[in-house]
Amino acid sequence: MEIRIVRGSATAPTEMASYDAALAEAGVHNYNLTHVSSVVPADATVEFVDTAPDLGAIGEGLTVVEARATSAARPVSAALAWGREEDGPGLFYEAGGEEPADRTRERVERGLEAGRELRDWSFPDTDSAAAHAAPDGGFATAVVLAVYGEGRPIR
Repeated sequence: MEIRIVRGSATAPTEMASYDAALAEAGVHNYNLTHVSSVVPADATVEFVDTAPDLGAIGEGLTVVEARATSAARPVSAALAWGREEDGPGLFYEAGGEEPADRTRERVERGLEAGRELRDWSFPDTDSAAAHAAPDGGFATAVVLAVYGEGRPIR
């Protein structure tokens, strides 16, 4: 399974419109998102692509781990960190808030370390991605998502 890391940030006149626009910047606005917790399957590859390629038909479902923050008053950031055992499973840690992107990135990196220690795993390499947005009279949203595979029909 291929897992792609995408991100987006946007402003708009309403909270939902800014979220939709941030998803559009990440390339996943035309899918129905199913959120899962943060475990990376052992057979998965993880790749940062910034914006998702075509992942299937409009309206299909995508499985995601999502970091998100929205505000009308202050700048926001979202971050996602990940690490994997060599040829094995791994973890994502996500966070978002009204803070600078570097602070949010630090929080997910600390969380990833705690998750690794909890499982007694050793990640030879870790990485992270962040997005940042500032309101301009409306709402601002920042998102970073780990997108599992491609779209699938909703049943």
